[in-house]
Amino acid sequence: MTILYHTSLYLYLFASAIAGIFSRKAAKFYNGRKDLLMTIESKMAQLYASKGKINDLLWVHCASVGEFEQARPVIEKHRATFPDVAVVLTFFSPSGYELRKNYSFADAVFYLPMDTRGNVTGFLDLIKPTKVIFVKYEFWRNYLGELKRRSIPVYLISAIFREDQHFFKFWGGYFRKILNNFDHIFVQDDNSERLLKNIGIENVTVCGDTRFDRVREVTGTLTQIEPLAAFSQNSFCMVAGSTWPADEEILARFFKAEKSRFDKSTISQENSGNFLQNELSHKHGYKLLKLELRSPFKLVIAPHEVDDSHINKILGLFEEFKVVRYSEVKKATAAIEADVFIIDTIGILSVAYRYGSVAYIGGGFGVGIHNILEAAAYGIPVIFGPKYQKFKEAKDLIQEGGAYSIDSFERFSDQMLQLTSKSELLTRRGEICKDYVERNLGATSAILASIYPHKSN
Repeated sequence: MTILYHTSLYLYLFASAIAGIFSRKAAKFYNGRKDLLMTIESKMAQLYASKGKINDLLWVHCASVGEFEQARPVIEKHRATFPDVAVVLTFFSPSGYELRKNYSFADAVFYLPMDTRGNVTGFLDLIKPTKVIFVKYEFWRNYLGELKRRSIPVYLISAIFREDQHFFKFWGGYFRKILNNFDHIFVQDDNSERLLKNIGIENVTVCGDTRFDRVREVTGTLTQIEPLAAFSQNSFCMVAGSTWPADEEILARFFKAEKSRFDKSTISQENSGNFLQNELSHKHGYKLLKLELRSPFKLVIAPHEVDDSHINKILGLFEEFKVVRYSEVKKATAAIEADVFIIDTIGILSVAYRYGSVAYIGGGFGVGIHNILEAAAYGIPVIFGPKYQKFKEAKDLIQEGGAYSIDSFERFSDQMLQLTSKSELLTRRGEICKDYVERNLGATSAILASIYPHKSN
């Protein structure tokens, strides 16, 4: 099994080199690891030169952007509590590294060298961590084994486990041994704790998902996106975040079919099955605004990939409507008359949900949905595609009634027509989402209190 593991690592790197000919993302993955240890050595030398002696260093590793959002509240609270401790942040994927390579709360940000024995010893010798945090699904065999051998404490945070994972199969002994290398595992739910204890892993604490703390922090800021504020004012606005082509096709089909009827609606509450109600409430920032009788239906799209090719395809889907792009809006007022607003940049989606009446989260027709908590924290209902089963918060919110999963245009249309014709349903679902976030705060403080039991947080 060990030989197979190491062979797979080299094959993965080789495959990324070939794929890089056709894929910019794969090319970044491969090129980012060329002479990586030399790059790390140079940057660590600069860090030591600027800081002098470093007694303590926290290494935090994330797979990509989503895991970073789980690590972020821990890193930032750690920095506020222990400002003298250096922080090194690593990513496996190019999307995470490219987005956060200049993250100000880390002293250095790197790609993670591939998990070969030579890379592992070289990397650890260079950064010299005194504590290590891995996030959610990171189970790098050689890194964890070498950290254990060096007696460096390593923690897994915001972890979640399922019965179908290798660890819990009768043939999963090789994988179970990897888990024994963690000094402590902080899991999101009771089921994960039960699964781990059933295989003899006792160093487990249920403390929830740190993303709740992060999204609550974002909603508490006063950050405004002026073009979006102008675009969405006095309207029923859907914010569709992290969308993929399959999501966008459904959104475009619905928008084309229903927008004109929504905008012209004068139907009373008793006969308003397909139209906006006169008293429909709209969550906009922190104010509940009453919409006018003919309040327009508007759409914000923040695609997961913002390359020109993808943006042009979205523009084609909405060619008969007035569309504005965030990158091209010079004055906020220029967005007022638009029907569709495309966020063609990264980094502002978590704030953009502030301007929504309802949110659609993309990815559910692909490998899985993206972050729904960013939207739920603003107290707006959430809709997403059928592949959500790996996400506890999605299952919870469906059960509680704040979110709804759709598997077709017809299901999406039905949900949208319900939400836009029944103000009490829109309000109730939004309140369920916000309450769910509020009930699940506190994982960040619990983790740091456990890692540093004798120090104040």
